Amino acid sequence: MSQASQEPIDTEKVEVSQAVQPQPAPSSPIPNGGFKAWLQVLGAHLLFFNSWGIVNTFGAYQAYYETDLLKSKSASEISWIGTFQGFLLIVFGIISGPFFDQGHHRALLIVGTFLVVFGMMMTSLATEYWQLFLAQGLVVGLGTGCLFLPSVAIVATYFSTKRALATGITAAGGSVGSVIYPIVFRKLQPKIGFPWATRVIAFIGLGTLTISILVMRTRVPHPKKSRSLVDMSAFGSGQFILFSIGLFLAFMGLYIPFFYIIVYAQNKIHLDGNLSFYLLSVLNGASVFGRILPGLLADKFGSLNVLISCSLGAAIVGYCWLAVHNLVGIVVFCIFYGFLSGAVVSLPSTVVASLVPELRLMGTWMGMCFCFAGLGFLIGNPIAGAIINIKTNDFTGGLVFAATTVIAGSAAFIGVRILKMKTLQGFKV
Repeated sequence: MSQASQEPIDTEKVEVSQAVQPQPAPSSPIPNGGFKAWLQVLGAHLLFFNSWGIVNTFGAYQAYYETDLLKSKSASEISWIGTFQGFLLIVFGIISGPFFDQGHHRALLIVGTFLVVFGMMMTSLATEYWQLFLAQGLVVGLGTGCLFLPSVAIVATYFSTKRALATGITAAGGSVGSVIYPIVFRKLQPKIGFPWATRVIAFIGLGTLTISILVMRTRVPHPKKSRSLVDMSAFGSGQFILFSIGLFLAFMGLYIPFFYIIVYAQNKIHLDGNLSFYLLSVLNGASVFGRILPGLLADKFGSLNVLISCSLGAAIVGYCWLAVHNLVGIVVFCIFYGFLSGAVVSLPSTVVASLVPELRLMGTWMGMCFCFAGLGFLIGNPIAGAIINIKTNDFTGGLVFAATTVIAGSAAFIGVRILKMKTLQGFKV
């Protein structure tokens, strides 16, 4: 292992790959391009397409459930399905990580593909709340959790000088899926019904995930022993604690607009069904650029600096949502919030690299941080659903809650920046 990897990390350019992979041998230089390397990016892009893409599509299902299949249930109860799905996506990496470390990436992809497709098929047959929770929340959530970590880990081992671009393209897959899947559901559901519209999404997932299974390969050898799930020494780091708290708070409110933008447009602005459903695609489409461009800026200005700027921006735009009362305003909101929230999702893993004292611990620290993010994601949307009153079209409390939690998370990120400036000389950290 190189000398650099033995010293404490004081920059944010160390990538996620080092969290779960040993350093490549000198005889095996990092490709930084080539057909095989970019094939991994394609495969990982499709993994994000069918993990984050499906999770971010739940806003379309939420709107349908509230007006049709589960209209007897509250918005808060319904949102638990989607939030539990997203919670499993984020936190399951702490369990799937050791399996990946031992070289079982293909098994994770196959199991994840089966669970996502099977879960969506079972969703198409469900008619009761508990059935939807088990199929769409639990089974699909576990499947996306199996797919997420390999997509992050494999690509990073193929790039060093082009990692920002490769990682951005990979993460953008989630946004692309979030654009396509809601449109598919909205276009097909009135014509062929909820069951077959959901099955079509399952078939698309099966086809695209099969490509990932066929093309994705690990490049470096795996250690015989898997990494530890928890490193208790992390809780002795004020920076780690503050950053974890920041992720918990930020993710508590970050995805509330994705879950409620359609319902808001239909009930508050009185947009027709077709137009309101496209707002979710606009929101997710903007996040494609939000996952790529800020990553490139982070190489120059530091990931933590860019994360702070984007999270503060997302919170400010969230407060501006309170003043939106027409189509133009809601479209502008979707564009700006989608872009800024995309950066908040994609940058935390690179920030962790600047906090961990040893490379061998980075995967453990990243998994622990994401557990905090997952917990925030799990409880945030149901809380907003309980605050929002659909019957009276009163969204104010829920919108204020969303923006306030994101700005509270930003304050914690600023605290990390202050602590880092006390220990490191320089601004770019």
